[in-house]
Amino acid sequence: MNAVLLQTLDGLSKGSAYAMIALGLTLIFGTLGVVNFAHGALFMIGAFCAVTLSKFLTLSKEVVDESKTDFLGNPLKVNVPYVNDLFGEATGATIIDWAVPLSLLFAIPVMILVGIVMERGLIKHFYKRPHADQILVTFGLAIVLQEIIKFYYGANPIPTPAPSAFSGSLDFGALIGMDPNLIIYPYWRIIYFVFAALIIGAVFAFLQFTTFGMVVRAGMADRETVQLLGINIDRRFTLMFGLAAAVAGLAGVMYTPINSPNYHMGMDFLVLSFVVVVVGGMGSLPGAVLAGFLLGILESFASMREILDVLPGINQIIIYLVAIIILLTRPRGLMGKKGVMEE
Repeated sequence: MNAVLLQTLDGLSKGSAYAMIALGLTLIFGTLGVVNFAHGALFMIGAFCAVTLSKFLTLSKEVVDESKTDFLGNPLKVNVPYVNDLFGEATGATIIDWAVPLSLLFAIPVMILVGIVMERGLIKHFYKRPHADQILVTFGLAIVLQEIIKFYYGANPIPTPAPSAFSGSLDFGALIGMDPNLIIYPYWRIIYFVFAALIIGAVFAFLQFTTFGMVVRAGMADRETVQLLGINIDRRFTLMFGLAAAVAGLAGVMYTPINSPNYHMGMDFLVLSFVVVVVGGMGSLPGAVLAGFLLGILESFASMREILDVLPGINQIIIYLVAIIILLTRPRGLMGKKGVMEE
């Protein structure tokens, strides 16, 4: 039971990233009909928003500290971050420590802008082109963005720690009434799952209960009729592209303490996210979320030592095996809609 609970928690953590990226992918496909192979790059850009802000907050100047001396008695030069000068040493240290959560505020406008520029500058020219053309151009864009990140940030992963208050682990077993020290799980992975649930819930609430979201859903169902009513649905779809980019970017920001950002992390998640979308059903937002968590949990259980002893390497292919089985039995995926990508 301990192992089951631990693997479930780990699966929910992995599934959170899959679900958020797949949700953004499905939003773009459902509104614009575009198969966006650059969506993993948006996840990567979000992660490097956290890296950028962290580096910016730690910019420092060299000053002489009279209280510290070398072995000859000479005062030492120390690096003092500029934020310490602006807000004081204690507040400055807290701001630096909380760089990752603060990066959310930085990433939201950046990712919305990136998404709108991407849609208006390139993708809008491929709306009526075959899906193969869309895949090729967006995949090429992903490679370009990846190489830009590699050029400016280097090829090595960049550690970006969580706030010190959440750097330890939680005795989850004791929290739910079990014996202490049976299930120890990192705080940040639990926070990541809660954060993903809030973002996913916010997106669904936005689409379900706001006038803007209702018009977007109507446009997804019947674009021509909405346009005949005098509504500029194209502008709303462009904003939805920006929203989808923001969701992917926020997923990347909060993932940085779990996996140090590197230039190819977007590609690592891209293929898995498309598998999630296909398993959930092309164009189905609930299906994307359901499949994301389901496949995350299956991947986690497949990584157990007891299973790897019997089926070595199964954790590397379990998602693809499940996708094959589901698509053989349900060609539209778990919650796919009739007619989507069936022409």
